[in-house]
Amino acid sequence: MKTPSKVKAGARKPQPATVTLKTIAKHLNLTPGTVSAALNNSAAARSIPEHTKQRILAAARELNYRPNFFARSLRLQRTYTIGVIAEEIGDAYGSMIISGIEQHLRQNNFFFLTVIHRHDKKLLQTYAQMLQSRGVEGFITVDTSITEQPALPTVAVAGHQRVTGVTNVVLDHKRAARMALQHLRNLGHEEIAFVKGQPFSSDSVVRWESIVEVAEELDVRIRPELTVQLEGTESTPLIGYPVGKQLLERERPFTAVFAYNDISAIGAIWAFREAGLRVPEDVSVVGFDDIPGAAFANPALTTVRQPLLRMGQIAAQTVIERIEERGSYEPEIAIEPEFVVRESSGPAPGNHVPATVEEERPGIAS
Repeated sequence: MKTPSKVKAGARKPQPATVTLKTIAKHLNLTPGTVSAALNNSAAARSIPEHTKQRILAAARELNYRPNFFARSLRLQRTYTIGVIAEEIGDAYGSMIISGIEQHLRQNNFFFLTVIHRHDKKLLQTYAQMLQSRGVEGFITVDTSITEQPALPTVAVAGHQRVTGVTNVVLDHKRAARMALQHLRNLGHEEIAFVKGQPFSSDSVVRWESIVEVAEELDVRIRPELTVQLEGTESTPLIGYPVGKQLLERERPFTAVFAYNDISAIGAIWAFREAGLRVPEDVSVVGFDDIPGAAFANPALTTVRQPLLRMGQIAAQTVIERIEERGSYEPEIAIEPEFVVRESSGPAPGNHVPATVEEERPGIAS
């Protein structure tokens, strides 16, 4: 009787067979073209019955199918790559948007290349040309001002310039301003200080114009001596500390601050608390964006929420649809803000909190 032969040292173990489109097609008794259309969600997939699409997707998961992007690109003469152009990648605002972009692109088997320009116009132009030379099929820009018509389908998150060929994904800043100022008015605040954004930030002008317009409608006074300007490119709360100090040094009384963004609001709180002021007992602070750290600031920050992750997903979906000509061109997609009331805002000193304001205060998870 023969004994089983031992595997020789160094011998290779048999590798599992590669699962291809043809493998799935044979498994389901379908054509490779049908399987390819369903898995790539191409225009041809519209004619495939929904139950057949689900069978194909289930089989792909069951057989552990992994698409060969290189082969697909050669076959279809496409790169399935998007160029993402951002002002910065490590800040809380930009990273949330890029995370949303990545999620949607990954789900649709697209890659992306990211470049950071830090508002250097020459660098911005160089990077755009570089990405195009590497075969990207479209652009998504984040906090980047576009003034010339791009050569490829482009979606701009926080883009406000009307440029042919560019779809702007923008927040309704007037509604956002109204939410914040009405909240402070309901709390009895009349002397409100304002922190304006840096001139290079894409949202600065539109947001400030919206605040001025709404303030006039609500009879909120905007005093030059209670208005300060953010300076520099710091992407941490450190940027808000100097403007908080400036407001205190001007020695003009104020009971609330509406800051350009959350990081400047948190930085200003540091300055106020260092000076012995309590937030919100002595001064209320309202931010903008609702970055992940806003709910965990001390105190938790009342803020205007931009759905940053969703804005990134919408940008990615839109640029793919434009590349594949699956939708009509829209020059603008408006996003609705939300208002999140936390612990950094309270009644103006000496004022009683109206019941309606008390009722709108949610917990930290909001």
